[in-house]
Amino acid sequence: MKSIKWAGLSTAVLLTLAACGGNSEENTDAADTGNNSGSENADTSNENNGGNAEAGGDYPELEITFSHNQPEDSPEHAGALAFQEYIEGESGGSVTVDLYPDSQMGSLREQVESTQIGEIDITMQPSAVVSPFVENVKLVDFPYLWPEDIDQKYEVQDSEVGEELLTELEDGGFSGLGYWPGGFKLFTTNGQEIHEPSDFEGLTMRTMEAPTLINQYEYWGGNAEPVAYAEVFNALQQGVVDGQENPLQTIYLNDYHTVQDYVIESYHGTMTYLLMANQGWFEGLDENVQQLISDAEAEGVEAARTNLAETEDEYRTAIDESDAEYYELTDEELDTFREMSREFHQEEVSNDRQQELLDMLYEEIESVTGGE
Repeated sequence: MKSIKWAGLSTAVLLTLAACGGNSEENTDAADTGNNSGSENADTSNENNGGNAEAGGDYPELEITFSHNQPEDSPEHAGALAFQEYIEGESGGSVTVDLYPDSQMGSLREQVESTQIGEIDITMQPSAVVSPFVENVKLVDFPYLWPEDIDQKYEVQDSEVGEELLTELEDGGFSGLGYWPGGFKLFTTNGQEIHEPSDFEGLTMRTMEAPTLINQYEYWGGNAEPVAYAEVFNALQQGVVDGQENPLQTIYLNDYHTVQDYVIESYHGTMTYLLMANQGWFEGLDENVQQLISDAEAEGVEAARTNLAETEDEYRTAIDESDAEYYELTDEELDTFREMSREFHQEEVSNDRQQELLDMLYEEIESVTGGE
């Protein structure tokens, strides 16, 4: 194995929704619905605060629904458990968190939609899944944007620039609570090892349903096919697609490496999860509850980052010891991808605000990395 450069409620309420986000008018309607729903929830919360404050000290009786798509043995769920524990401990049990991992509340897109209209209070979803609802957050998924050092990436996301990008979620009716880690994405393929962008020619790569990810592979000379998360293994096994991109724990926990010839550590992008709430619901909460959630987010993201650091080497080793051939791009190969991908950034920017945010990110990344 090559040396590695890593640093260290229920299904009954699933919605049959029209495709929110399919056009701007539908998005606006959905966002408005979410705000109205949140206001109604807020009224209930305030009534509870008046009638039940004694039960939880300064906190009202409140039940928070929190959904995500990752399995219970994932770093993401470790963070969700820490979030839950902090909320319930600090509130004396007056505020509780009902966790729904492993896509129990529907597909990734359905969970975003349900949060937008107020059926789910808080969700943690990949930025790529959110970008069809809030286009400007697509910058998070630009290839070869972030530093390869994971701690430097966290530093940029935790900066004022990262916070400003997070506020863009308000355009979709969400309150951005934080960036949660999923790790760097890797390429996996059948029949073709990847060393440079031209190696994607003739390959069809599975992506999430996100225009930026689809455009990325087409820009590199390949093809992309959106496939639902729950169907990825079968699509790989049956040859519907030739490969896919995901972080180590997703590849390992879902056994993607068992139906792929190559696993290529490429550092081309990150699986960044956005922790976000229905905006109307969150803004209608008492200030002390908002602060409680904010503090719990800090606890949760730290737990997720720690768990990710502790498990990635284990997953990497297991994949390397499997039948799949594991490979890490060389510095020269990375430079080729970076140069072509920087050109893609400019092709993908579609408005002045995105350009402004991208330039701010470039500046912050250069400051954090020292121009490395």
